[in-house]
Amino acid sequence: MCGFAGFIGFSNFSKDKVESIASNMGDAIFHRGPDDFGIWRDDSAEVLLTHRRLSILDLSLAGHQPMVSPSGRFVIAYNGEIYNHNDLRVKLKGLIAKEKGKRHKVDWKGRSDTETLLALIEADGVVAALEQIVGMFAFALWDRKEKSFYLVRDRMGEKPLYYGWQKGVFLFGSELKALKVHPAFEGEVNRDSITLQLRHNCIPAPYSIFKGIKKLLPGTFLKFSLGNTGVSQRELPEPQRYWSFAEVANSGVESRFVGSESSAISELDRLLSRSVTEQMVADVPLGAFLSGGVDSSVVVALMQKHSSVPVKTFSIGFNERGYDEAIYAKEVASHLRTDHTELYVTAQQAMDVIHRLPQLYDEPFSDSSQIPTFLVSEMTHKNVKVSLSGDGGDELFGGYNRYFKTHQWWDKINVIPKSARKLMSRGLLSISPGVWDRTGIVLKGVSGNNISKLAGVLSVPDDASLYRHFTSHWDDPAAVVIDGQELRTEVSHPSIALNSRVEQMMGLDTLTYLPDDILTKVDRAAMGVSLETRIPLLDYRVVEFAWKLPLSMKIRNGQGKWILRELLYQYVPKELIERQKMGFGVPIDSWLRGPLRGWAESLLDESRLRQEGYFYPQLIRKKWEEHISGRRNWQYHLWDVLMFQAWLEEQS
Repeated sequence: MCGFAGFIGFSNFSKDKVESIASNMGDAIFHRGPDDFGIWRDDSAEVLLTHRRLSILDLSLAGHQPMVSPSGRFVIAYNGEIYNHNDLRVKLKGLIAKEKGKRHKVDWKGRSDTETLLALIEADGVVAALEQIVGMFAFALWDRKEKSFYLVRDRMGEKPLYYGWQKGVFLFGSELKALKVHPAFEGEVNRDSITLQLRHNCIPAPYSIFKGIKKLLPGTFLKFSLGNTGVSQRELPEPQRYWSFAEVANSGVESRFVGSESSAISELDRLLSRSVTEQMVADVPLGAFLSGGVDSSVVVALMQKHSSVPVKTFSIGFNERGYDEAIYAKEVASHLRTDHTELYVTAQQAMDVIHRLPQLYDEPFSDSSQIPTFLVSEMTHKNVKVSLSGDGGDELFGGYNRYFKTHQWWDKINVIPKSARKLMSRGLLSISPGVWDRTGIVLKGVSGNNISKLAGVLSVPDDASLYRHFTSHWDDPAAVVIDGQELRTEVSHPSIALNSRVEQMMGLDTLTYLPDDILTKVDRAAMGVSLETRIPLLDYRVVEFAWKLPLSMKIRNGQGKWILRELLYQYVPKELIERQKMGFGVPIDSWLRGPLRGWAESLLDESRLRQEGYFYPQLIRKKWEEHISGRRNWQYHLWDVLMFQAWLEEQS
């Protein structure tokens, strides 16, 4: 795990200035790689790569980057881990690319996966190499022979990569902060991107908060040739796919797993065990996040199964009722006999993280679970350098509540005429959740907030709009952002079309919510404290198998992740796992009415909003007043705006 950055085009700068810019870009992402730093440049092509290294495999200087391939043809700056790189070394048999009908022996200088990747590229070419590697990665590659430049991102989007032309200079890097220190960086806010953040609490790829800067989509590579025409700002070609999740999902649905349930569980055990053991390889201390939920418990159980010593596990807890999973994690850890560490965090400790969020995430990002994610990463880094996590289980095996709500509500609601549904929705929304709760009219166990959610579903016109409704915060963000128009996204215009309504949601979650929210959250939080995270469930071989499984092996009797649970029960008693799903969150709703009220009031001040000129204040102020009065809970909507405002304040 590392960080890299660079630029193409530096004829307008002196040699000393180029070196200074490169150093500044590397320093901006110091946290991603505090162990080593390198710069490489090709003056004839005006290509510069800079790299910060977090040493995980082969801690020696043999792993130094940017790294040049054995023949000198390729130069790489690489962030990630290739988990099957030892197998690839065996496959290469010490040989690299054909040159005039001959193959040359590799003179291995070390044990790093970077060296393996370069040798594989020389042997088989870039695309063929990408098809063979298993891992998480993003990298920049310069082909000195063909004068071609590549940017590449892993299949699932675990590692980030930004790029774009600015004032005739092509900038790229692992994080926006590296691009921002370059003198060519323009930094014009994209108002259209703000609308996406208000809807989704993040800015989905390929967009960023800045005009002219994009995020590379998962499973793609960008290639363009510099040729002999020199460096000048130009239109970039569209990224090319080397792996398509949409194709995986469609293929899986069309050719389902036909074996027995027991054979499916055994195959999942085999695939996950392989993924876990490959990801446990490291030359530094390693552990795992453990929440006590299904996903993290499966990962830890398999780690412990394949480890001769107690696995180091980590969890955090909160004293606030309804937010503490640490007690469950401790029980699972005790059963598995891991070396467990837990930290109970006070509300003040959690709130102290808030001022760090704009710098950590570089652009507005408003999933409030970013706070506990950072805190558990910070604690974990004090003990290990690598941590495995259980992310991905909800998307692959049907764990989110919206999947169950679809089963519970939509089929029944859909038989009601649209006109009648619309009237019913208006009627339900005319009464605030607080009033519903106080009247006692509602059935026991159904809150006023759930009534509001039901009203929202009633207003959905069709199947295609259902997922967008479930994943939206602001229903019409363009009405809030001055001169903002919503951009086309995978959510608004899906490229995937599955017959099953629930599987369509799962597919869209995997394409959008997983990389744009979950993986972004984990990467920035962990790398902010120089901690590498690995995610065994996102091994693409596990993903491909998961999508062959029938939905009945995922969602059964109103409960998700059936097959994962059955696998887990082989290692952990059922009674330690079976409980209501608890999100990894913090009580933002009450904090905004209490200790964060002054901070929020300052950022949401009407005159301030008008002066800054990004938002129409009326709707925001209305939601703020309703929230602090307790009439409504607008925590998600307000947190979206607050995170933009905090980010904007950081830019000045």
